[in-house]
Amino acid sequence: MNHSIIAQTPRLQLRQMTEADAGNLFRLNQDEDVLRYTGDAPFADVEAAAAFLRAYDQYRLYGVGRWAVTRVADGCFLGWCGLKYTPAREEYDVGFRFLRQYWGQGYATEAAQASIELGFNQFHIQVIVGRAMAANSASLRVLEKAGLKLAGRLDFDGQPGWLYTIRNPFL
Repeated sequence: MNHSIIAQTPRLQLRQMTEADAGNLFRLNQDEDVLRYTGDAPFADVEAAAAFLRAYDQYRLYGVGRWAVTRVADGCFLGWCGLKYTPAREEYDVGFRFLRQYWGQGYATEAAQASIELGFNQFHIQVIVGRAMAANSASLRVLEKAGLKLAGRLDFDGQPGWLYTIRNPFL
């Protein structure tokens, strides 16, 4: 699998996740605060995370995906961020998940902005959406800071949620 850098900001690099990221992905999904608003269950073990990564097909099918986010200064894994294509909805969404110790430092916003710019400039996506549970005020702030605008209410895994959108200004 390609380990190349997908995008870089002054502080962050975004790259495709590989099976070598299984330990970090497992650790990320063990924190109940990280998963609180996602609707996801934690991985049973590192092998389950590795199996998820082996089966992950967004890069191959659509050229986009959730990318590992590492710090430029030291290569430290911070979490993931990126675009996901959902064929049933014919839409791309921006999503992010970071280890708790890196919350509140602007990493999610910086990575989301880089993902959106990549989606517009490299993949020529017309509209990118973001979804979050209404109770997840931190993620809602990230979506707003990344430039998305409130588009309406939605059901988020049985919880009240908000839908945000941003349109490609170049198309």
